[in-house]
Amino acid sequence: MIHRRHALGLLAAASLTPSRALAKVSEQRSELRIDLMRRFFELGTTGTFVAYKVDDYLYISSDKVRATQPQLPASTFKIPNSIIALETGVVNDPDKDVFKWDGVKRSIDPWNRDHSLRSAIAASAAPVYQEIARKVGPERMQKYVDLFDYGNRDIGGGIDQFWLTGDLRIDPMQQIEFVDKLRRGVLPVSKRSQELTRDILPVTKIGNAVIRAKTGLLGAEQGKPSLGWLVGWAEAGSQQTVFAMNMDCKEPAHVAARMTVVQQCLADIVAI
Repeated sequence: MIHRRHALGLLAAASLTPSRALAKVSEQRSELRIDLMRRFFELGTTGTFVAYKVDDYLYISSDKVRATQPQLPASTFKIPNSIIALETGVVNDPDKDVFKWDGVKRSIDPWNRDHSLRSAIAASAAPVYQEIARKVGPERMQKYVDLFDYGNRDIGGGIDQFWLTGDLRIDPMQQIEFVDKLRRGVLPVSKRSQELTRDILPVTKIGNAVIRAKTGLLGAEQGKPSLGWLVGWAEAGSQQTVFAMNMDCKEPAHVAARMTVVQQCLADIVAI
């Protein structure tokens, strides 16, 4: 456990202030757990894991540097994109509204079919979410990215590319802040849009614990993955822990290991 003055310094470095951060930020403690880095070293790569244990008001980080380094969000942006789709009426029903496959054969087979919003987020179907972004349009998209205070809030680089190859950047601490607001249902949009988005998030069960999370993978569309994300929260009984992980994906095994690494880190901090 680091001293409180160091904890406040770490929180300040992550741009977290009481007016915009996690619940009861003034009561938070911070803990640096360098031992968590071994989960990445064991795979022959590097990364960062950060978590917020809600009941303990405890912020845990594997390091001080990468935890606050902004990166492209890749498919983790499908979380806010889903909220925006529902809030704007681009999608009314996440199960009944259908996005027709455009007939273009892509290298990721699950993308080559019709999708509902629920199946699209499960398959991480980039073409569906690019269509959603085009329908939302730049003006409304910027409005909601600003409302969410999402990362650097920069949607430059193309309305259907800004989170994949464009100018949007977000760091793990900012991911946690955004996801925690969704978990609590306190984003500045309707309760319905937040409830439906929480409901469609992919679920992984580990014993009595449940993880609700979204992956992200830079370079997936080109078949050249470089950085992988996993963000969400874990529920174990009444305990809830919000987390964000990213890691360099130097080989296919690293892509597949994202959930494993998160599960190991969550177990290491006794969150599942």
